[in-house]
Amino acid sequence: MAANTSYAMNHIGGKAFNHSSSSDAEAEYDRLRDLARQEAGKRSSCFDKAHQAYERGDGAGAHQLSEEGKQHAAKMDQYNKQASDYIFRQNNATGRVPDDTIDLHGQFVEEAEDILEKRIRHAQQNGQTHLHVIVGKGNHSINHVQKIKPKVEQICQELGLQYATEENAGRMYINLQGGPATMPPQNAYQPGQQNGGFHNQPQQQEGGYEGSQQQDYQQGGQQQQQNGGQNDELEKLAMKLLPRILKKLDGCCTVM
Repeated sequence: MAANTSYAMNHIGGKAFNHSSSSDAEAEYDRLRDLARQEAGKRSSCFDKAHQAYERGDGAGAHQLSEEGKQHAAKMDQYNKQASDYIFRQNNATGRVPDDTIDLHGQFVEEAEDILEKRIRHAQQNGQTHLHVIVGKGNHSINHVQKIKPKVEQICQELGLQYATEENAGRMYINLQGGPATMPPQNAYQPGQQNGGFHNQPQQQEGGYEGSQQQDYQQGGQQQQQNGGQNDELEKLAMKLLPRILKKLDGCCTVM
């Protein structure tokens, strides 16, 4: 479901950690996101200059600038991926959340979507009956609007799964068996249990969710390389058609 695209440059709120964290951990997360933002700025600059060069008839210059922009885009994705993995490991470390819970704090919406879909598949394959999802209350986001929760709801609807907001508005409950979203008794699952477990089974990590997640990301990187040739063709077509489209639109509507 999640498209293989560059992630938007903001995440759910200003607080990425859902626990007491060291200043070093926060600094590392912020460093990776900041590097990604810098690469995003360089990417946009290159693409803008590429379009200007194309308009001047400098096809070679436009191509070179476009290639530089793609390199910056790849670095941006790389830094964001590192930040996503880092914050996920920190928030979902062994003993930090129960086995039936996943914490999506600090993730971009697209990152959270990808992680949750993989987690749901893994949990269902291993017979887990339900999943608690920590989405955050949106206290640190612009206008205090929850960004990840609507995406979680959309994923559940697409998968035909019932869900409910828990008493803590920053948490959601998902019935993985397709029935009503009736939450089990409190404390039915505790960290370290082996009943439908997840992060608290380090001995199974290589074949478990975290291992499969890393493999999926590696495969996604290979797929990006395979799609590189198609992107080049689309780039040429876009540069050729964009001036015509903008000319037709001029005066009749606003380009958002």
